[in-house]
Amino acid sequence: MVSATVGAAGLPVSAVVSALLDALPGVRVDSGLTTSQEAILWSIRLPRAVLSMLVGAALGMAGAAYQGVFRNPLADPYLLGVSSGAGLGATLAIVVGGAMGSAMVPPAAFVGGMIAVMATYTLGRSVGGGRTEVVIILAGVAVAAFASAIQTFFMQRNDETLRQVYSWMLGRLTTSGWSEVLTVLPYVLVSVAVIALFRRTLDVMAVGDVEASTLGIAPARVRLVLISVATLGTAAVVSVSGLIGFVGIVIPHAVRMVIGPGHRLLLPLSLLVGASFLVLADIVARTAVSPAELPIGVVTAAIGAPFFLFVLRRSRGLI
Repeated sequence: MVSATVGAAGLPVSAVVSALLDALPGVRVDSGLTTSQEAILWSIRLPRAVLSMLVGAALGMAGAAYQGVFRNPLADPYLLGVSSGAGLGATLAIVVGGAMGSAMVPPAAFVGGMIAVMATYTLGRSVGGGRTEVVIILAGVAVAAFASAIQTFFMQRNDETLRQVYSWMLGRLTTSGWSEVLTVLPYVLVSVAVIALFRRTLDVMAVGDVEASTLGIAPARVRLVLISVATLGTAAVVSVSGLIGFVGIVIPHAVRMVIGPGHRLLLPLSLLVGASFLVLADIVARTAVSPAELPIGVVTAAIGAPFFLFVLRRSRGLI
């Protein structure tokens, strides 16, 4: 509701409520909004709020899943090179795509993120031995560095596109109606549903691979499934929102500090709090320097970095 009413063109709360009620089947309420206000509400404000919720929910739940899979409180959705692969894909689309570059960014970023994670997992599994999750993380660092190097090369050779590339990399939630929402919704739903099915398995994985195996869990298979679906959701939302940092690491930690480590509550609450957090961060991004707009990645970093330092201090005896 706050997202729908706050902005350069302020909309009355009562009118927005009436417009939402009027959209329900069999309900007729006169909202009193003008044609232009109706367009702002239904074509700009609400799609952006819903997109913010989807991105925040996907990143928050993926972060909780990654932290559970790797038994690492500092894991986040970008751990395995999703961000670098997506950034490379987006950069190539902008540099090579020409006039069609902007339209090619989302699919290119999605494909780049997925390829990077597949390369990371394949490399980690091939040399992992008995410490698979540790080696996968190290492989992610290597793949991310390689993708970033290629991205930097193309950016240096095509400096006229730097502004567009950096605009995407700093995160943005601008929408052209509901198309972005409909694009990422199926991926987010699949990712969230599958992760939720493994909520009890993640609690068992916390005791270690050997102990989990004796309890009937196949750690390697569970890790592959959860990494795949968490990455699917992350790559999908990153393809339309750009790189929005700290949500996947801050939100699960904040929830865990309140309700404890059990994934039965941690996963759904990470989803809800992540969605709410990103909607509020987007409101700040839209209004802090109005009529200009801050990149939402700047807002989440300004909030997330101090919290991250707090988490490091609090967890220094556990890491």
